[in-house]
Amino acid sequence: MGVCGSKTKEGVSERPPAHTNATANPKRNHLQNANGKETRNNDSSTFEKSDGSDNMRLDGEKQSDTNGNALETSSRSNKGTEFKVLLLGAGESGKSTIIQQLKILHQNGFSQQELIEHKSVVYDNVLEIAKSLLEARNKFGVPLEPSSGITEEDIQLVEEYQYTEEGRTGNYYLANTSQFPAQIASTLVKLWELPSTKELLNSNHRSEFYLMDSASYFVENIDRISQPNYIPSVQDILRSRQKTSGIFDEVFDVGSNLKLHIYDVGGQRSERKKWIHCFDSVTIIIFCVSLSEYDQVLLEDQSQNRFQESLVLFENVVNSRWFSRTSVVLFLNKIDLFAEKLQKVPLENYFPDYTGGQDINKAAKYILWRFVQLNRANLSIYPHVTQATDTSNIKLVFAAIKETILENSLKDSGVL
Repeated sequence: MGVCGSKTKEGVSERPPAHTNATANPKRNHLQNANGKETRNNDSSTFEKSDGSDNMRLDGEKQSDTNGNALETSSRSNKGTEFKVLLLGAGESGKSTIIQQLKILHQNGFSQQELIEHKSVVYDNVLEIAKSLLEARNKFGVPLEPSSGITEEDIQLVEEYQYTEEGRTGNYYLANTSQFPAQIASTLVKLWELPSTKELLNSNHRSEFYLMDSASYFVENIDRISQPNYIPSVQDILRSRQKTSGIFDEVFDVGSNLKLHIYDVGGQRSERKKWIHCFDSVTIIIFCVSLSEYDQVLLEDQSQNRFQESLVLFENVVNSRWFSRTSVVLFLNKIDLFAEKLQKVPLENYFPDYTGGQDINKAAKYILWRFVQLNRANLSIYPHVTQATDTSNIKLVFAAIKETILENSLKDSGVL
């Protein structure tokens, strides 16, 4: 059952990171909790460079002092203990992908019907990529090369396919039963491969326009996606993006007689006023941050840096009176994209006080510090480096979270 007019989420949602050479390498690491006691951190805090050099370690450190706020269970019964978990973060931070991973891990994944129902989401994402590329070229006055093979008819066709938040409208629409238009697929590939497009994506203008993180993944898979018999793969679902509107809730039995009742809420600005007062009784907040968003702008406001938006939201959440007795798990997500981007886009361009260069451990620690210093309420904060599209990584991370919840519950009951 939801809260504040919430409804149970059906189907699937959201996109995560694009394909990259740098992948998380989940290994055991130690992370101090808010009380200074070491707890096992089964996340991707250790990961490998894409060039195969020695592993780099991001060691968790004590993030805040406890204020005596023991975790509270939301309900207890013979069927197990249920904890309320609020999943927060700015738009496109990976929240809904986390829900998808928990569905894979604890609800036997997706049915054939759910996969089919996700076709229109993938189609919408591919269409959005084509539109974004055209809009960016127009914004910065980048003309099409004469040899591009792209006609005015091709461009018009892309522009005439329209989606709205309420449903598909316009001259054409992409339904679950339809095939993705071959002409649009061809136009997208041509656009993507143009030297002028590659130059634009690698220019200083990249931080001034929106392009979804998984763009390269979907372009690389466009031939498969545009086939008549296409059915989305699990990876397609994990990498796709669908805006979460409203409040949805899911219950996951994660073992050890423990259930997590997770509330997933919209991350966009327009969604936040719907939820912040609804969750004063939650056990724990999982706050997702996209590490790779430091040079990106919001979809809903392309004048606003996405990382700055995440900092503002985090500050509002951890210092809110509604969450004064809540612990926070901080997901520093999209480590794979972050590792790749850091080699191309200097972090110090956006944060002049950062001095760690391309050292990914120093960069991740710096970003963690930016968030922790906002915690004036001294909530207990448990950071994890994550790659939400990696099922094995998320499995390890939630094992650590489960241990933390159980340990705090035992402390609350006086056993420890």
